[in-house]
Amino acid sequence: MNKSILRRLLWVRGLRAFGDGYVSLLLPLYLIALGMSPFQIGVIATGTLLGSGVLTLLVGLNAYRLHYRSLLLLAAALMAGTGLGFATITAFWPLLLIAVVGTLNPSSGDVSVFLPLEHALLSRLAEDHQRTAQFARYGLVGALVAALGALFAGLPHLMMAAFKLDLITALQSMFALYGLLGLVIASLYATLPQETAGGGHALAAPLKHSKKIVYTLAALFSLDAFGGGFVVQSMIALWLFQKFQLSIVTAGSIFFWTGVCSAFSLLLAVRIAQRIGLVNTMVFTHLPANIFLMLIPFMPSLPWAIALLLARSALSQMDVPTRSSYVMSVVPPEERAAAASMTAVPRSLVAAAGPLLAGYLLGVSSFGWPLVIAGGLKIVYDLLLLRMFRSVRPPEETALSR
Repeated sequence: MNKSILRRLLWVRGLRAFGDGYVSLLLPLYLIALGMSPFQIGVIATGTLLGSGVLTLLVGLNAYRLHYRSLLLLAAALMAGTGLGFATITAFWPLLLIAVVGTLNPSSGDVSVFLPLEHALLSRLAEDHQRTAQFARYGLVGALVAALGALFAGLPHLMMAAFKLDLITALQSMFALYGLLGLVIASLYATLPQETAGGGHALAAPLKHSKKIVYTLAALFSLDAFGGGFVVQSMIALWLFQKFQLSIVTAGSIFFWTGVCSAFSLLLAVRIAQRIGLVNTMVFTHLPANIFLMLIPFMPSLPWAIALLLARSALSQMDVPTRSSYVMSVVPPEERAAAASMTAVPRSLVAAAGPLLAGYLLGVSSFGWPLVIAGGLKIVYDLLLLRMFRSVRPPEETALSR
């Protein structure tokens, strides 16, 4: 039963990643085609993160009262509505409203309301010694399929040539596909057993014993997310469009390979964590990635910038499965849903300011100031995390060291 549920969760993660992979690249192109400025693009990207954070907070506060399957079905329905809205509406303010209440993701990573619910299910289904590997597998599927989604972002140009469509119509059809993916995801969630997906009210509880450590981690993760908000994939794509006048096909190819690098690094993260621990893995892979990020705007040509983007991608996501596994390992099982939400919510809320500021900076200069700022903030986060949590070890690490 558990293996069957895990397979369905991986299928859902892949479908969502595919949609996020191409939408994060097409979003700025679509908004530019509608005549919007870099600042307006940043505002809409901010709206998506802000809305996701508020919705995730509501889910985290109430997940112990409701069945997960019901919440996941509602989230999938919201995804379908988001795609339909972006496929039919072209005015700034209505699009901003849809961005705030919907599930659109300007990043190739997962920052949506789906995340804490699926993380809680994964941690419940996996044995303690397999938890990091399960999160890595979950992240691997997401990263690989998101990379394919980035490659798929070149489809509108093929549609324009084959069917004589204008750019806006071709892009709107891609958002309609995003909505269709939401319906497919809902059909997969509907097959989850109610008792396993929800687990009953007794298996989930609000934060009590783990409040201090969860809130401290949430504050640190917020600093990392604030920096990450400057370099969500939509904003990096916008900078590449401005700086190097790239086509969407070329940009899609670049982000395909960065996604592939990120994907396989997730599996390597498991082996590294087994040797040096979760926190050390999070920090010592993240630091060089952030140095590469800061150096990208100083590169003299596109090939050099691409090389550093690839190098950064090969390291920057190793903290994703280790971070998720660490949070799940240091809180009681009944508080994991709340902990997942409480550490995810501040990330989305604080990250929401990043695209807004990045859009403003890119509106006044083509130099990649957002990348420099993001790298600096993330380095500060790495050092603080190492100092504060290096000695706070999960039970399975403590047992192995004896």
